[in-house]
Parts: sequence; C-alpha cells; structure tokens
Amino acid sequence: MPLDAIALHALRRELAPVLEGAKIDKVQQPERDLLLLSLRTNCGNKKLLIACGTGSARVHLTDLSRENPAEPPMFCMLLRKHLVGARITALRQPEMERMLVLELEVRDELGDPVSKNLAVELIGRSSNVVLVGTDGRIVDCLRRSDHAGGEQRALLPGLIYRLPPTQQKRSFWDSDEASRRAVLEKADPAQPPERFLLDSFAGLSPLVCRELAFRSGGGYQTLPEQLDALHECIENGEFQPVMLLDTDSGKPLDFSFMPIRQYGPAATARVFASFSELLDAFYERREREEHRRRHSHELQRRVKTVRDRLERKLAAQRIELARTLERDMIRKQAELLTANLYRVKKGQTALSCEDYYEPGCPTVTITLDPLKTPQQNAAAMFREYNKLKNAQSHLTGLIEQGEAQLYYLNSVLDEIERAEGEKELAELRCELAETGYLKTQKKGKSAKAKALPPLRYRSDDGFEILVGRNNLQNDELTTKLGRRTDYWLHTQKVHGSHVIVRCEGMEPSELSLAQAASLAAYHSQGRGGGKLAVDYTMLRNVKKPAGALPGKVVYTDYRTIVAEPDEALAERLKR
Repeated sequence: MPLDAIALHALRRELAPVLEGAKIDKVQQPERDLLLLSLRTNCGNKKLLIACGTGSARVHLTDLSRENPAEPPMFCMLLRKHLVGARITALRQPEMERMLVLELEVRDELGDPVSKNLAVELIGRSSNVVLVGTDGRIVDCLRRSDHAGGEQRALLPGLIYRLPPTQQKRSFWDSDEASRRAVLEKADPAQPPERFLLDSFAGLSPLVCRELAFRSGGGYQTLPEQLDALHECIENGEFQPVMLLDTDSGKPLDFSFMPIRQYGPAATARVFASFSELLDAFYERREREEHRRRHSHELQRRVKTVRDRLERKLAAQRIELARTLERDMIRKQAELLTANLYRVKKGQTALSCEDYYEPGCPTVTITLDPLKTPQQNAAAMFREYNKLKNAQSHLTGLIEQGEAQLYYLNSVLDEIERAEGEKELAELRCELAETGYLKTQKKGKSAKAKALPPLRYRSDDGFEILVGRNNLQNDELTTKLGRRTDYWLHTQKVHGSHVIVRCEGMEPSELSLAQAASLAAYHSQGRGGGKLAVDYTMLRNVKKPAGALPGKVVYTDYRTIVAEPDEALAERLKR
C-alpha cells in the first residue's frame, strides 16, 4: 500500500526527533527515483532514504547500502551544491497531506544563513522531490512538468512553488465526532461501508477503510464507534508499525500503522520497532528484484540473441550430421553402378539392377544425372560418400563445441538472473567480452575497476565458505584460491556457482557441509524450486579440461547431498 496521510503522520513523529538539528554530509542518487542523504545527528550517523517511484514512494531511515552510479545525475549534483552542509531545522507535514517538507538552514555564497525547503511529495505517480529557494521559487525538481495537475501546478525551475491540490473530501484528521456522524447519516445502506468511507474522508487508505468496515461487521451500525476509536488513536499518537505476511509463502502483503485483522489466518502480522525498519523490510526485497531486472535486461537480451543464434546453428548441424548416415547407401549405389556400367547409356536417368548386397538380389533403382557419363555418375557418388564421411567427424566436433558453448551461455544467463548489482553485471560483461561473445567497448586510460571478491559466508561451526559470483570467479576459486584439501560443491545437472569450504587441514562437520550445500542450491538456477542434489568432493578431485570455457570442470570421487535453497540461511551466514 502507499503511505497514506495517517501513516505518514506517524512516520513524521518518529523521524522528527532524529532529523531536526541533523546536518547533511552527503547526497547520493543510486537510482533515478531514489535519493540518500547521509546525516550527522545527535544519535550518530544516519541515512535518510527518499523514494519517489510509482508504488514505492516513501521517506525513512535506512541501514541498507545501495550501489551508486559511476556518474551522479544532474539533479544529484544540484542537491549536493545546495544541501551539503545544510542543517535540518524542522520536519513538517502540511495540512496532513501525503508529503513531508524538510526545512533547511544553509549558507549562501557570502556565508550568510538562508532558509530553503526540500518538499517530498508522495502522491502515487505524481511523487516528486522539489527544492524550494528562499523566495519560495522552485530551484529544481526530480521530475519537471508543465502541467502536473493543472496550470497552477507547473513544476519548473523559477516558478513559485505551490502545494498539491487538496482532495474535495472532508479531512478525517480535522473532523470531530458530530461531523463524522453527520457524514455517516448520508450513507446509502446499499453501498459497501469501505467504499463510502473512501469517497467521504480524505486521509484514509483503502486498507484502513476495509479494516474499519470489517471491524464494524460489514455494516454501518457500529462504524461511528470505529471511526471515533481510530481518531482517538491518532490524537494520542498510538501507532503500531505492522507488516502483513502471506501465511503460506511468507512474502510481504501490506503494511499499516494499526493492527489489521481482515485477512484472518491467510495473513500473519509482524510488528516492528519503528516505521523505518518496517519500510526497509517491506520494500528491500521487491526493489532488489526490480533493480536486478531493470539493469540486467539489456545484457540478458544480448546473451539470449547469441544463444538463440547458436541453437539455430546447432539444429542445422544436427540435420547435416543425420544426413551423413546416408553415406553407406550412396557408396553401395556407386559400387552397383560401377558393376553395371556396361548396361548404362549416356543420357539415361535411372538404372535398375540387382542388389547383390541383399539376400535374394532384389532389384533396385539408382537415380542418374543424364548430363554425365556412367563413369562420371559413379565418380560423383564416390566423392559424395567421401565428403559425407569427412563431414561426420567434422560435424561431431562442431556440435560438441557448440553444445559446450550453449551450456556456458545458459550458465551466464543464470548468473545474470542472480546478479545483485551493477558491478556484478559489469564483470559478466567483461567475461563475455573476454570469451568473444560481446564486443569490447573502447575506453580511455581510466583505471580498471577493482574486481569483486567472492561471496563469503561462515558456517555455524566456524568454517569459511566461498561462493563464486560468475564463471571467471568460479575458475579462480577452483584453480587458485582453493586448496587441495578444501571441499568443493556444485549442484548436480543444474547451472550454479562453485562453492568452496575452507577446511584449514580439518575435516568439515556434517552441519558445515549441509549449510554449504544449501548455499550451492541457493546460488544456482534452481533457487526458486524445491530440494536439489548437490555433489561434493575434495578439491584435488576437480580438474579443468584444457581449453574449456570459464566455469567448466570435471570431477570424480564425489558424494551427493540433497539440499534446499534457503535465503534466510544465506543472509544469516553472510559476512
């Protein structure tokens, strides 16, 4: 659900004591619709996240780190110019609107203190961040618009900033007991209560309206008491950060500032210590998957194009290979023609003769080229036979090579699906360029970006577990970083990362191997399914064939363990 006015009011009450008096040290823009303000507060260093994406607009403190682009966007540069060093003097919510305003004290070019505002509008698709100068004019905004709700709401630098237009409904926040009952007296009994509440009061979200209707038994009789109770909770500041989780899958469904009972046993409530923790937990997984999908789409498309071209080429080669199986028939016809040359005249289109290779010598018909002599027809057949004979061995090698390339490209596609950031995708691009599947881009003399280290985990028994992020890193783990006595794990018949359990001369416990196998299953193509078979062996039994593509190894003397991908375990063991 989007942050409604009441939830935003609760969030403002939580943030105000932390933000007021804080100094802005750094401004970052990891995504087009995402800003991060690094703050120095009385409670220590904090990070304030401001998101304006459709369906994810919010403001809250965050502990999660986010990857920044190599070049900051222009709006980020402008905010750095105006906000770095500024002090937040107040955090307010105008007229219970779905927006927050950070009042700032900054220094102008002469060093004199001046006031500016950073308005954060959290209004669905119209969400925006607007920097307002001392004179009330727009310095700039995240999304410029000529008519963002009418001519009076044009959002362009230099224009007077005006608040978003208010809804033509009675404000629930400003209503009293008598006015609420007066509104309810006009209700049509045939109209669902939740629909009537949503149409009549500003500040109530659809979720809250449904909850009030549920608590009143689906009718209007006890609805006034439910509205009074909610209004009293808001006045007293009695808010509870609650996330609703799907009981079966455990996925986040919704969140609110009050207990939600309408879903019954289908949803489980999880209470958080703060609204910032609630919003971090609710949006983190969804945004991570969306970020991965958006950034990996182009690379995925290019790899799929190469893979599909290779699949078509392999299909044609297999057809050619199947045709080479006809060569024995062609050789036999050539020998029969040679034995019956005396019976053939030039210009003849076919020869019927006895097939002395078969029992009973049945009569067969051999097609001839009328433009060739009998001797030339026989010679052409022998040449075709030799050609097909040579083609079989050549095509067999090409198909084996193509199947290895296809396996490699499918493994890269799996790694793109599991990549968690732009740096991992950049390393995959470099890997594809090194293997010749993508063209290398000409760059300047800038220093090469430092390669990402392998993922590091530590089992509950204290064994270090390393997981490769891509095929090149898999090779490095298996052939360089790992020791001969370490244990190596990989999912059976499924693309996935190489996993190393560092033993340091000791024998790993069953728990460590089981947790490493779960990590191998999680970092594989089958992470979204059920249990997987994972092979494990000592690293000395793993070899990389000469000339093999990155990530390709062979291994012997292995055992198999059945493991289930476990995201919670991976997060807990991560270092």
